[in-house]
Amino acid sequence: MLVCGISVGLIFTALPSSPAQGAEKVIYMQAMEPKGGVTVDKEPFPGVDLPKGGGYVIKKPDAKGRWEVSTYAWNPAQIIVRKGDKVTLKIIGINGAKHSGFIEHYHPKEFTVKRGVITTVSFTADKGGRFRIGCDEHKPSMEGELIVLDN
Repeated sequence: MLVCGISVGLIFTALPSSPAQGAEKVIYMQAMEPKGGVTVDKEPFPGVDLPKGGGYVIKKPDAKGRWEVSTYAWNPAQIIVRKGDKVTLKIIGINGAKHSGFIEHYHPKEFTVKRGVITTVSFTADKGGRFRIGCDEHKPSMEGELIVLDN
C-alpha cells in the first residue's frame, strides 16, 4: 500500500499546475524566385498568358531560341505554430529586389524584404486559424499560410 501511495504522489506532482506558456519559435524563411529555361528545339514555347500581378514571369524565346519562366514564392510556404507561441520569422531575400510582405491579423502593415538582407518579423500567436502571408509585388504566386493551432 505504501508503494502505491508513493507512486500516485509522484504522478500528481509531475502534472503542471497551470497551463503551459507558449513556446518561443524562430523560423527561417526565404523570398525566392525559382527559374527554369530551355530552348525551343527541346521544348516549344507555351504561348499562353500567365496570371497577372508580377508573381509569374515568362520571357519569349531570344535570338538563340531560349525561353525562361520564373515565379516568386515564400519558402516555407506554410508555417504551423500553437496559440500562445512567441514567433520570430527571419526572412532573407534571395531574388527580387523588394518584397512588401504582410501576414493577415498578425502583421497587416507591410514589412519589406530585400535581397541579401534578413528581415525580422515578430508576433505572439494570439488567435487560432489560418492566415494569409502575401507579397504585394508578386501576386498571385507569392502566397503562404500561417496556421495557428488552438491548444
